[in-house]
Formats: sequence, C-alpha cells, structure tokens
Amino acid sequence: MLEFDAATTEILERAYQGADFARRRRASFDALAPGPSDHILDIGCGNGLMTAELALAVGSDGQVSGIDSSAQMLEAARARVSGMPWVTFHEAQAGALPLLDQSADGAVALQVFEYIADIGPALAEAARVLRPGARLVIGDMLFSTLHWASDDPGLMERMDRSWASHVAHRDLPALLPPAMAEAGFAVEDVRPLTFLDHRLRPDGLAAMMLILMERFAVTNRHVTPEEARVWSEEQIARAASGRFHFALTHVVTTGRRL
Repeated sequence: MLEFDAATTEILERAYQGADFARRRRASFDALAPGPSDHILDIGCGNGLMTAELALAVGSDGQVSGIDSSAQMLEAARARVSGMPWVTFHEAQAGALPLLDQSADGAVALQVFEYIADIGPALAEAARVLRPGARLVIGDMLFSTLHWASDDPGLMERMDRSWASHVAHRDLPALLPPAMAEAGFAVEDVRPLTFLDHRLRPDGLAAMMLILMERFAVTNRHVTPEEARVWSEEQIARAASGRFHFALTHVVTTGRRL
C-alpha cells in the first residue's frame, strides 16, 4: 500500500490542485449534488479540497464531516477549511464511521475504496449513516486501463505491476455495483472519466504518478533505483520530443440508499 507520509502528503497537496484532479472532484461533486443545509460525509477526505468545496455548497447552515485515517492529511485539511466551523474532521476508517444512524444527507468517497481490502463493511457503514434516499458517490480508478507509451515494454510492464500492488483492488469499479446493491443501495449511474494526455503537464495526473510510481517501485524493491530512474527519464525525454502518451480511466459510481 502507498504510505501517506509527510513527503507523499506534500506531493499530493501540490498535485491535487491541478486541472486533472479538479475534473475528478467535479465529477463526484456533480453526481452527489449537495444542497443548502445538507449534512455531507467526505469519506477519505485527504487534504480537504473536496471538503472545502462541499462546505461552500451546503453553507453555514449545513454540515460537512471529513473522515480520514491519515493524521498528516487531516492536518492539511483542517488548515484548508479554517474559518468554516460547520466542518468537522475525524481520524477514522471507512469501516467504522463516527456518525449516528441515518444522520447524513449524502456521502462521497474519492479514490478511497480501491485501498479497502474488504469493501463490504465500509459500504454497510455508509448505508448505516445515510438517510433513505441519500446518495453515495464513489470515484475510483480502473487501473487495468493504465497505459504509458514506452520504448522498453518489459520495464514498463514491471512498473505497471508494481503500481497495481499499491491498491487492494486494481479494478474496484467493476466490483462496486453488485457490492453496493448488497449493502442496500440502488445503483443509479456508472460514469467513466478518461484522462488521456500527449503532454507531460506539470499539473496533470501523469506528472504526479511519475513521481509516486518511481518512489513506490524502489521502496518496495520491485525495481532497482537505476531502473526506476531510467523509466522516469525516458518519460520525460519522450515528452520533450513529442512522443509522450498516457491514459487512465476514472469511474464515478452513484448509488441511492434504499
């Protein structure tokens, strides 16, 4: 699994403010459609970018509860929503939400469930805290769609396999619809959001993954430091020569509590 230490938190803090991540947040935000005075649960709130957007949408008569298991991420989130007393944070797991039964009007989880080995209890917890008719929106990557163009397909395949091991579910979106139905949700929509880039943009998804994949592969000894450096430098060189190509699909699944 990916460790959300201080260095990783700093990388994500910068990257999550970029255009690709804004698109991803917007897709989940629009699917949830928070309204004035709603109580919204942000499961796996991370550094609080989505939390802040939800807080603006519900207003001071509403409530937003941010949940995350990383103290580093929660520290960044609290700083981001300073001056919004209707936002509260809890250091907790998705499978043990510190909320009362049927107390929330909606919940969102952005790139969270792919890290949860047993998604059943987490979905059951979401069902417990949501009121009947409330939406649960889950956005996760379909990592089997990941593609990087490379002149070294063998090394690229090893980097791909390494990164696939950083999550509990490489293809979480395929598992969600039946699991959500079993937990008491009517699945209303499953919508893809494709990222495809021929440039290595500083604010793009690929630029962040280039850093994280290299660190993860080396830390877990999936490749040598030299191999990881060669892979990273090849991608940078391909971008400089106009040969860069990256693609990955994100999927937003929306269910309504029965």
